[in-house]
Amino acid sequence: MSKDAIEIATEVLDTLLKFMGIEGKVKVSSPGLPAVLDIEGQDLGILIGRQGQTLAALEYITRLIVAGRLKSWLPLNVDVAGYKRRRRESLQRLALHLAEQVKLRKCAISLEPMPPDERRIIHLALADHPDVTTQSIGDGENRKIVISPKA
Repeated sequence: MSKDAIEIATEVLDTLLKFMGIEGKVKVSSPGLPAVLDIEGQDLGILIGRQGQTLAALEYITRLIVAGRLKSWLPLNVDVAGYKRRRRESLQRLALHLAEQVKLRKCAISLEPMPPDERRIIHLALADHPDVTTQSIGDGENRKIVISPKA
């Protein structure tokens, strides 16, 4: 991503934070594609929201405004104090733990409904697992993953 695009994205996110009355500093933690803008500061949990829903909305709005200014859609991720990285690592650990449970019990385990990006992390974590398979079932906000033993 060009330096100008990153500056615009950072400016947009700074402005949104000011409109929300939130004090946070936007740092570019990955200038490549997709660029990752990480918001740092105190008491930023409100920006994450329940299951990251507020963060997902903030990221979407930021992408829309940046795309409008640049006249093109650019891959851009927004994170709050490394939340997405920590959540990804936690989901990967959970996936491996549940895979072992499925292997030992020889019966499927169904996870709670989760957003598409989190389901993808589970699927990828277990894609090459020799003993289990994953499948998404359900629709919309009720879509969840079932981890099953391989036949």
